[in-house]
Amino acid sequence: MHVIIKRGIVEDKMKNIMFIAPPAAGKGTQAEIIVNKYNIPHISTGDILRDISKENSEIGNYVAETLANGLLVKDEITYQLVLDRLSKDDCKNGFIIDGFPRNYEQALAYDDILKKVGYDLGIIIVIEVDKETLAKRITGRRVCKKCGSVFNINNDLMKPKNESICDICGGDLYQRSDDNLDAFMNRFATYEKNTEKIINHYKDLGVLHFIDGNRTIDEISKQINEIIESTN
Repeated sequence: MHVIIKRGIVEDKMKNIMFIAPPAAGKGTQAEIIVNKYNIPHISTGDILRDISKENSEIGNYVAETLANGLLVKDEITYQLVLDRLSKDDCKNGFIIDGFPRNYEQALAYDDILKKVGYDLGIIIVIEVDKETLAKRITGRRVCKKCGSVFNINNDLMKPKNESICDICGGDLYQRSDDNLDAFMNRFATYEKNTEKIINHYKDLGVLHFIDGNRTIDEISKQINEIIESTN
């Protein structure tokens, strides 16, 4: 950990963390583990946009209308919102960025945003999972309508006792409309197309780390923790 001194108190400072991972790679689960362990904020552009859409303002109304129509918010607005969020005090001791950047141009913009707030790139972790495993995770995923618990009928460790009933609360399990093979193949192809240049960009800068996402949640978490401890 980096050590900083604040008002005479010595504190540990985490590096910033970014995950690059295909759909269903488990980055949300790993982000939650890190947030709970290191007490740093999880910065999600999706959450930022949803929050701002609730505001009765010009930008709030624009974002709300854009999201309602299934369109993408202009990059310039997303950049400003990310800059505003990273400028808050809770990010000074490290954070996890999620859902951004999604392409090479956004990666360059993110680099500039970090310079403006005085942060370095930190740790960028690529979670690698083979396409067949991801397809099984996507098509086997079932969600409880009542409590939101997630199961997977294609994974013995996450399989519910009854394929249609939640083990936790007894609620009905359902399959999300986009948790099908065709939707996954489209999302995966988009991911590969958009992230290749991002990965090469950060590889050239020497901040990239690759981990095996085909392992169990605990094994992946251990890999991530080893990277965090060795680079802080």
